[in-house]
Amino acid sequence: MTQARSFEPYDPEVVEDYRQQAREFLTKSREYLAVDDLHQASEKGWGAAAWMAKAVAVSQGWEYREHPQFGVVIYNASILSGNDRLRLLGGAAYDLHRNYYTRKRFLVPDAIARNLEDMSELLDALEPLTEPSNGLTA
Repeated sequence: MTQARSFEPYDPEVVEDYRQQAREFLTKSREYLAVDDLHQASEKGWGAAAWMAKAVAVSQGWEYREHPQFGVVIYNASILSGNDRLRLLGGAAYDLHRNYYTRKRFLVPDAIARNLEDMSELLDALEPLTEPSNGLTA
């Protein structure tokens, strides 16, 4: 395996900023859901997942500059952690992101609520990987 280029150098303050922003986005997503703003609830849920994935990428020295790299980070995190469920949770994050581009009449509040619960699980599962890399490359 070759050493991956990091999208930004490891900095504990940067990682903590990403982690905190992820948690804030998750909180905001639930607030938007409560007032039936399904598009914003979905997009904030996606943002929560994306920002925690960025924290992991910085910590592990992985590249994450664009949305398509989210899946790579989630895949690598599933391998590193041994948690295959991360891939399913990552799929739920993509579902939330797609909701932003879907007409409201086709959005299902209960499905969004379940996906937001999945985002809570995803954040909790990814957070331990925000510690500096142990030398694993991806």
